Amino acid sequence: MIRVAMADDQELVRMGLRVLVDREDDMTVVGEAADGAGALSLVDAARPDVLLLDIRMPDMDGLAVLRAMDAPATRVIMVTTFELDEYVFEALREGAAGFILKDSAPSELVRAVRVVAGGEALLSPAVTRRVVSQFARRALTPSAPVVGLDELTSRERELAAWVATGSTNEEIAMALCLSPATVRTHVSRAMVKLRARTRAQLVVFAIRSGLTVKE
Repeated sequence: MIRVAMADDQELVRMGLRVLVDREDDMTVVGEAADGAGALSLVDAARPDVLLLDIRMPDMDGLAVLRAMDAPATRVIMVTTFELDEYVFEALREGAAGFILKDSAPSELVRAVRVVAGGEALLSPAVTRRVVSQFARRALTPSAPVVGLDELTSRERELAAWVATGSTNEEIAMALCLSPATVRTHVSRAMVKLRARTRAQLVVFAIRSGLTVKE
């Protein structure tokens, strides 16, 4: 059972998320909060598997909550109104597992929870790799070092670059004629060496390091 919590200052949004989650047989809502401080208390008390976190809240926004959280096992999906939200890249860099738009179809939201609970990264289908790269270049200078980059093997560098395209392990395996298990192993090793807590954070580090897929 996937334990889900949600934090949003709009009661109507929380109600909609709660209804969507509760109707799924493999999910259950373990709590909700109306502000950032409440979100931190909720995570500490309930230790959800997935937290749906509004990126814009008064007093303490979602980004501040993400930075203050001390719950490595809780994976965070940032929920935003705008696909070009200025906080999106920063949230990914801080360890969010991904983000989704508030007006996404119910099926997309449910899929997002399952994907993130399963350890994968999640970016809204409305957001392209070009947008992620745009945030990366805007937020970080090329000289910003990434710890552990020199420790990567050539294969790990290659697969980290592929992950940054938004491809799944299965898609990467097909493109490179490798087994999904092999891809998973190399990606996991790259995450450990780069100190990436989530796959989405690996995307950020790969972009930050200038890793690209060779044509």
